[in-house]
Parts: sequence; structure tokens; C-alpha cells
Amino acid sequence: MAGPLDRRNHYVTRFAPSPTGPLHIGHAYSALTAWNRARAFGGMFLLRIEDIDRARCRPEWEALIGEDLHWLGLSWPEPVIRQSQRMSLYAQALEELGQLGVTYPCRCTRGDIRAALSAPQEGAAPEMGPDGPIYPGTCRGRILAEAGPTDAIRLDMARAMGLAGPICIRETGPLQAGLHLFDKERMQREVGDIVLARRDIGTSYHLAVTVDDAAQRVTEVVRGVDLLPASPIHALLHRLLGSPVPDYHHHDLIRDAAGKRLAKRDDARALSLYRAEGATPEDIRRLVGL
Repeated sequence: MAGPLDRRNHYVTRFAPSPTGPLHIGHAYSALTAWNRARAFGGMFLLRIEDIDRARCRPEWEALIGEDLHWLGLSWPEPVIRQSQRMSLYAQALEELGQLGVTYPCRCTRGDIRAALSAPQEGAAPEMGPDGPIYPGTCRGRILAEAGPTDAIRLDMARAMGLAGPICIRETGPLQAGLHLFDKERMQREVGDIVLARRDIGTSYHLAVTVDDAAQRVTEVVRGVDLLPASPIHALLHRLLGSPVPDYHHHDLIRDAAGKRLAKRDDARALSLYRAEGATPEDIRRLVGL
């Protein structure tokens, strides 16, 4: 089992975009927040490319990420980790979880899940978790030997929490700073049996990001508050896989005039467009309040 991280003398954070479109000013805010914290703690800022969704990722978007971040004045160690080159490591972690007896194959489609959730409730809205409706457990109890080539692999939350025990997370962000405890009942109620490996990709965001944060010895994860509900999932996976749980710093989101969070399709706020129009990095910092 990995030893504890010394956050006094060893600070590491990362910015981990997916190359599925141009970076916008919301990405700039997140990257600059991580960069500023790394500098304040005398630590390290890493860039990681999260490109497991090969159908949507493009090399030209990845190249633009580097250009935009260098323009902002950011730097990072090379080579950069790309998740698409680490699939064997995610498969190994999935196998370790299987050996712990906390995973099972799931053949349910989205339609199957919707039907299972709506039937007993007479149309009542299902409970929602970080990945959507809480899975009703239709395939729970199946063994991995029964897995077919199109099955997803899910985490049996009750078994996982029974093995790991309560999860305590240290949140350093401005919105919910403090220690947060997640026990077995809360994790079953608010998260449920999440997918660890999608049938079309072979892993999931939750599994890949946990494996990579552990490998890079990340001590503080800096990201938007929209990912706050994912932190107990990642902390649990760290515990199960024997790696230290990092701190989490969730910041607010940059939103448009209507209060809607920015997306990569918001090309009018793309950093490359600001650059082309003559903006400076200092302009972007002022625009996002940094």
C-alpha cells in the first residue's frame, strides 16, 4: 500500500482537459487557479490529456490546448500523460477491484435502467447521482465470469464501502471547505453502483482519473464545482486501490450572462479567439477575476 503524501513539502496538482474542442475562459480559470496554487505552495503543476473517448478527441484540439496554456504563461513537465496510452493500467486496476470482489458485470442499457426505475414509482422522478439516475441494481449479484463482451463493469457500492469503511474527504475549495464524511448508507443513497468500465471504452472517467492521480502523486485536485459529487467516488477508489486520498479544491464556474456554465461549443469565448483578437494573458486573468 502506498504511503501517505507529505503535503507540507510535496504539493502536486494538475489540469486535465479533454481534447474535444477549444479551451474557453472557464478552462483558463481552472488552469490558472491550479497554477497559482502550485506556485503558492512551491509545488508542481502538471498537464494531463484525458482522451479516453477516442471518438470525440482530436489531435488538433490537443495541440491547441498546449498553445493556449503556453500563451497564458503556464509550463509543465514533459512528457505529458495521455490516458489513451494507459489503458493497460486501467485494466490492471479494474482487475484488482475484481479480485477484491467489489465489481460485477452489467448488461443493462439506458432504456432498461429507465424502465426499472420508473415501474415501481408510477412515473416518479428517480434519485440522481453523479452519473445520472442511481442504478437500481438489476445485475447486482452477477459474477465477473458471466461478463459478456458488451457488458459494462459496475462497482458494488455496498461491498466496496463494507471493505473500505467510511470515507473522509478534505475539501480546500472556497465553497465547501472542511472535512466531509461519507458512510456506507450515504454512498449507496447518493452515488450507487457506478460504472467503472464502459463497454465502448474499456474504462471510465472515475477509474482513469483515480489511477492517474495516484501515479502522478497528486496531492490536491483542483477542478470545477460541477465535479464535486465525484470526489467521494474517487476517494473510495483510492482507498480500495491502496493509494493516498488527495485533497480536493473545487472552485466556482465561469458562467454566461444567463448564468449557464460555459461549454466547449461556446466558441465566442474560446481562448484562441481572444488571442486572435489581440487579447493578452493579463486580459484573460482580469476577465476571470485572477
